Amino acid sequence: MQGSKEISVSSSASPDLDWSQVAETVRMLNLAVAQIAMAMHEGEDSVGSLTKSFTGMVGNVDEIAQAAVGIDDGSHDLVKSNILARCAEVQGGIQQSIIAFQFYDRLSQRLDHVRFALDSLSSLVSDKSRLFNPDQWNQLQQTIRSRYTMREEQEMFEALLEGADVDEALEIVRSRLNQGDIDDIELF
Repeated sequence: MQGSKEISVSSSASPDLDWSQVAETVRMLNLAVAQIAMAMHEGEDSVGSLTKSFTGMVGNVDEIAQAAVGIDDGSHDLVKSNILARCAEVQGGIQQSIIAFQFYDRLSQRLDHVRFALDSLSSLVSDKSRLFNPDQWNQLQQTIRSRYTMREEQEMFEALLEGADVDEALEIVRSRLNQGDIDDIELF
């Protein structure tokens, strides 16, 4: 946890006079943060390897296509067109894979925002000098919101702060996505 006070060693398994639901909440928040961090780390390693592999494939397909274009002998027209057709299919598949990587990147960004928010919340809840201070809660909310780069995250956050429940906030964002008011993914 970032800059938080030490959590009491008292736990629900062995409560003593220091036991509190706040300490139990902080433990559960820390568990969620750790699980998210581990999942993100494992996913980043796999995606990094796949990205390197696909980048190499793109280069190889481009070289094959260039070699096929260079075939001038009329007896090889069928071979040339077959090679170019296969290159086009592979390039299309690679483009679809790159789009999938963009979705993963968005997922990773969201999980990082969740990790940060949970870690920050855990820090605030475990600090008795900040816990009951509305300015500290407002500062936490503004700090979390400032990290959102995707418009749908910002709008979901605003809807929740304005009193929407989770399902309502999700429906607001999904509706905006379906209407094209928010870009779902940036194609390149």
